[in-house]
Amino acid sequence: MFPLPMFTAEQVARVCENLEETGDIDRLGRFLWSLPAAVPGSAGEVLNRHESVMRARAMVAFHGGNFDALYQILQSHRFTRESHAKLQNLWLDAHYREAERLRGRPLGPVEKYRIRKKFPLPRTIWDGEQKTHCFKERTRSLLREWYLQDPYPNPSRKRHLAQATGLTPTQVGNWFKNRRQRDRAASAKNRMQQDSSLLASETSPDRTSQERHHHPHLLASSLHHLSSSPEASDCSTEMEHRRTAASTLEISVSSDSEFEP
Repeated sequence: MFPLPMFTAEQVARVCENLEETGDIDRLGRFLWSLPAAVPGSAGEVLNRHESVMRARAMVAFHGGNFDALYQILQSHRFTRESHAKLQNLWLDAHYREAERLRGRPLGPVEKYRIRKKFPLPRTIWDGEQKTHCFKERTRSLLREWYLQDPYPNPSRKRHLAQATGLTPTQVGNWFKNRRQRDRAASAKNRMQQDSSLLASETSPDRTSQERHHHPHLLASSLHHLSSSPEASDCSTEMEHRRTAASTLEISVSSDSEFEP
């Protein structure tokens, strides 16, 4: 298909890069199969020194489900920083798929975290910088800065940020989406807590007694107002008249009894 004598090692690497960019993994696999074996001192050994060729071999191994070959390639060749993000994803996804195949179900976030701890990234595809939630802290800081400027980046800004962080535009978009969801959930939770606190303070059974305890002059003022109001004066006058009438009647009865034969 692609006889090696027609290509130099650099040209083979360029073909691998082009096929990788187009996503034609089947054709990429056939092209790699047509290359000579990597025998010491042969042209195939020279090809394996090219990162593009080794990265292409890793991708073909991953898509073919040959994870042992993938791990061997990733651990035996030291790749440059430009290839780290893509190859790290292959390493992790391969281990996830193996675990899912054994368990017969998809993995949850906690299980994926345990897989990452059990199978750490080899130094051949990792610069040693600590990662949080699969993203380096430097990457997360940059994403947070951009988020504060624009929580809804357009496709152009996503591509620019992807180049700056070494992520894919899809990863950048997912990070922004998840961050917006977390912020909305936190905001809704704060509003609910504030509403609950306000409602509890308004309906507290001890509120009236607490107000009387802290403001005793309110009770005294209320009593003074009640005694000095016109309604209270009228009521007192009427009661006084009733008591006077009752006394007069009692005296009258006594007087009549004294003059009885």
